[in-house]
Amino acid sequence: MRCRIARIFLASLIVALPCTPSDRADGLTDNLPDHVRPIPPLPRTKLSDADREELEAGVARLGREIEALRSELKDANLLLLLPDVQIYHNAVRYPLVYNEEIDLKAARKALEDGLNRAFELRGGKAPWLTAGGPRGYLSKIDGSAQPYLLGMPVGFVMPAGGEKSKPFRIDFNEHGRGEDLTELRFINGKAASVVGRFTVQLYGRYCCANKFAGEIDLFECLDSLKRQYPIDENRILNIGFSMGGAACWQFATHYPDVWAAASPGAGFSETREFLHEFQNETVQPAWYEQKLWHWYDCTDYAENLFNCPTIAYSGELDSQKQAADIMEKYMAAEGLKLERIIGPKTKHAYEKNAKMELDKRLDEILAKGRNPVPAKIRFTTWTLRYNRMFWLTVDGMGREWERARVDAEIGGGGEIKVKTQNVTAFGISFEPNQWPPKGWFTTTIDGTRFGQSPVPTKRGALVMHFARDERGWRQTSSGDDGSLRKRHGLQGPIDDAFMDSFIIVRPTGTSANARVGAWAVAECKHAIDHWRKQFRGEARVKNDTDITDADIADHNIVLFGDPSSNKLLARLAGKLPIKWSAGEIAFGSEKFPADHHALIAIYPNPLNPKHYVVLNSGFTFREYDYLNNARQIAKLPDYAVVDVDIPVNARTPGGIVQAGFFGEHWDLLPNHGKD
Repeated sequence: MRCRIARIFLASLIVALPCTPSDRADGLTDNLPDHVRPIPPLPRTKLSDADREELEAGVARLGREIEALRSELKDANLLLLLPDVQIYHNAVRYPLVYNEEIDLKAARKALEDGLNRAFELRGGKAPWLTAGGPRGYLSKIDGSAQPYLLGMPVGFVMPAGGEKSKPFRIDFNEHGRGEDLTELRFINGKAASVVGRFTVQLYGRYCCANKFAGEIDLFECLDSLKRQYPIDENRILNIGFSMGGAACWQFATHYPDVWAAASPGAGFSETREFLHEFQNETVQPAWYEQKLWHWYDCTDYAENLFNCPTIAYSGELDSQKQAADIMEKYMAAEGLKLERIIGPKTKHAYEKNAKMELDKRLDEILAKGRNPVPAKIRFTTWTLRYNRMFWLTVDGMGREWERARVDAEIGGGGEIKVKTQNVTAFGISFEPNQWPPKGWFTTTIDGTRFGQSPVPTKRGALVMHFARDERGWRQTSSGDDGSLRKRHGLQGPIDDAFMDSFIIVRPTGTSANARVGAWAVAECKHAIDHWRKQFRGEARVKNDTDITDADIADHNIVLFGDPSSNKLLARLAGKLPIKWSAGEIAFGSEKFPADHHALIAIYPNPLNPKHYVVLNSGFTFREYDYLNNARQIAKLPDYAVVDVDIPVNARTPGGIVQAGFFGEHWDLLPNHGKD
């Protein structure tokens, strides 16, 4: 999906993100995996030697200022604002170091603005806090400073120390596709000031439709803003158009309890039908790829819009109207009606009168705000990555990547009724004074009735946990029984490791199998390079000999090599359910010669089961998938065996000869979980 209009008008924010020649409409040439054009595109212009030297000197100077501030700033609040300077440094440094398009005038201004902010911070000031504009936060995922654009409420004044301010509405926007949308181009955009609200234009980790790290981007940005400004958590709007519309569908269906309202415009909402209609591509996924569609196919989560007011916009003549059409169909199957606004005789753009109607309707919903304790919730998930709906949290599933449902309702007289499907554990929690009424209350789960009284935590909240075994449901003391099992944030597949803090570990030894060793080194380089290209951060990287106990405690560990070349992998090899020796890779009686096969996998790290260990993989979609955002989905499950004699290409890291999912206790399943 390409951004086709030079200016995208959104419900509460106007952002100038002009399209460039590379942002053309998708065509059949993007269906040829052997002829993949580079994304980001190669630079169209070349800097003169003098201009390059000037910019490199400016980058070096700003870098020194940042390092000096890191050690000199004693005020923790000022130190938290250092990413507001770092975003300017990265915006110019990245294209110089990594050979990307750079606008000389914009680069000079970015360096000037960055230095001005550095000088102001050194003086204990940060006037941009009330002026809006480019801002930054430090991401836990790779430690990078990520940019966003902030628009301030008209007339906003920062509360003085100790004073309280009324909380403000905040609108999050996801932008359309722009393959040339480097950090430098992005921070030259503009977020509008609107009466009574903050407005946020997310960079969203570049051009990924806010998937994976781009998904976490929004919540890290929100957390940063909540530490600085009075944000009304019951009046948050999510909106986007084109690729941003796809992101909005995802946020609305996967995090429905966050938003007061959502408004996806165009975009895509699932993979197969969109690629067939929009890209004229016949998709033929492997069985595990098709299961993994359940991660981001919003049609699978349509029921969740029961709890999220959603207004879809489409141009009457827009081919991407397909996204709302298919969501309407799937919502109807759940007994829900999608509210839609259609721009008459309009292609891929907002029509003026339709836009005004949309704004009016969204303002009405936002004025009312989100109810944080709805009496009834309906919840669907396919993975423990998405496990929460308001006051209910799913802690265990019978099987990942099969539909789990929960219908829960607060009745009169202090009663909660819960009906479940494919759920083995869940929790119910209420903040102080939210619920229940004074006295006793009851909980009925799939017909089993529990008579209970409130179980307060130290903060006075009510928290209950339940688990199911062969004898039925029982109340438990917590949602974590301490066993090795899949749980939220530790449920796989491989790509999930890159939605939290990770560190890539290079092998320093010599592999006993030369072909496997060469493949692992090349894949390690690919993972590092393409993380920066597609998710716009520089991955933490260490040699296997340099990994510390603190690294293991703090990060998902991504190991490349084999037990003979990577010292840390050698420590773990005997503690994994798949055995890997110098001679073979073995799944029980199923064996593969280790001289030309390698193992890709994700598993709870035996040295720290609260984090993952990943073997021989970065994120699993590759160059061919960059060409259309609907392709940017997980391509490998929990593990795979690769024949390295089959060449790496734009779709796969070699020949995938076996792949599968671990069970809910991280055990090997019959037929690798295919059935």
